[in-house]
Amino acid sequence: MMSVISVIHFDLDIIGGIVNTWLKYSNLFIKGLWMTLGIAAAAVAMGSILGSLIGVLSIVETRWKWLNTIIHTLVKVYVTALRGTPILVQLYLIYFFLPEAVWFLKDLPKLFFILLALTLNSSAYVAEIIRGGINSVDKGQTEAARSLGMTSSHNMIYIVFPQAIKSILPALGNEYIMMVKETSLASTLSLHELMFTGTILRNYFLVWQPLFIIAIIYLIVTLILTSLVGMLERRLSVSD
Repeated sequence: MMSVISVIHFDLDIIGGIVNTWLKYSNLFIKGLWMTLGIAAAAVAMGSILGSLIGVLSIVETRWKWLNTIIHTLVKVYVTALRGTPILVQLYLIYFFLPEAVWFLKDLPKLFFILLALTLNSSAYVAEIIRGGINSVDKGQTEAARSLGMTSSHNMIYIVFPQAIKSILPALGNEYIMMVKETSLASTLSLHELMFTGTILRNYFLVWQPLFIIAIIYLIVTLILTSLVGMLERRLSVSD
């Protein structure tokens, strides 16, 4: 009986510690959350622009075969390198090496380098999303457009891309969800996003309590965003 009471008391102490930490430092967690969501949104937005360009270049065909080979090879190397190496390594390389290699970047704020690393990483995944979405459109429609005298650019804008967007948008939503979680790595560079809140509170001898709160916040945000992406997928499937 005493052991059961001890376990219950221990559980109440844990819950009480988490609740008290939240009540006392909720402003820090909220500030970190907004930074996390903002950085993730900016990285995916800029990564989508760059990734769209790279995705189109990966399948574009010019009249010169040698130029096609060069473009496709460069795109493949870019995507493979960014998808095949840990994002933490990319963050460190851009954060520490780039300012030393390019002297006029030294005075830029650290947020610039973190955002640049996340944008480049996101662009590699977006490029594959764009390429896959474009390739999912029936090739016969492209051939029909050409037979009607449409240029390649008009065919891409008016025929291919409007159909590809239905598979691209949900995938971009999932990329944003992944980026929200990956921004936690920026805490190692002392950026005040959500995960770094735990580092701050360790100065107040709070170690595990902030981690539980951070995990719960990430879980809630992920579930909400996943639900929104699911709603978008169902909406697009109905429009088919």
